[in-house]
Amino acid sequence: NDLNSHLTTLYEITRDHPAALIEENRTHDHSKDYYYEMRTEFNDFLSKQNLTTQDRIREASLLIYLNRTCFNGLYRENNDGEFNVAFGDYTNPNWVQEQRIRKASRRLQGTAIYNTDFEYIVETAESGDLVYFDPPYQPVSKTADFNSYHAEGFDRDDQRRLRDVAVKLSNQDISVVISNSPPVAELYEDFESFSTTYVGATRAINSDASGRGEVDEVLITNVQNEDRQRKTLADFTG
Repeated sequence: NDLNSHLTTLYEITRDHPAALIEENRTHDHSKDYYYEMRTEFNDFLSKQNLTTQDRIREASLLIYLNRTCFNGLYRENNDGEFNVAFGDYTNPNWVQEQRIRKASRRLQGTAIYNTDFEYIVETAESGDLVYFDPPYQPVSKTADFNSYHAEGFDRDDQRRLRDVAVKLSNQDISVVISNSPPVAELYEDFESFSTTYVGATRAINSDASGRGEVDEVLITNVQNEDRQRKTLADFTG
């Protein structure tokens, strides 16, 4: 599930039409002018309705192309929901991604893909399930705000709403794992069923090269310590 419809379209097309997506990727040229033409075409999908399968293949292909050729591989939207990342000056970027698409398509077979608010999971998850949340991270400073991943943003109130959903799931005997930035950990301090682990994660998305590399993240979970080594993803897939 993701609130970004461009991304869920890409997942669905990758799952259902990998060969057509690969062929569409092969049609792209590459130059600065071409990049901005494709960015405009991509943003035009915001106002389109009743898309055909070919339209959706085109939208998915444009997302891949823009992601592979934009500045730093960043995804960002303005307040109107338009992708607004500048051109990235790369030598021979690979946007066809044939092997990755075919592999991803195989992995996605039988997967249900949703484009809705995360609260839907309260009604659909069942006892014994594992739910993983990877929300837009709370900024650790005023200059590190990446909430523009989606035009609607994801603010502190949304983080609290996510916490409340996590608590509801935990009370239903559902395993929950949440990744986020360290400031979010305090929201879970009053809930004994949740614990926090600080981990390092490599981040390449930063316009300042000195800001790339390993940064602190937190994993917040209700899975008890004695179960963490024993349980694997296979334990939750039936």
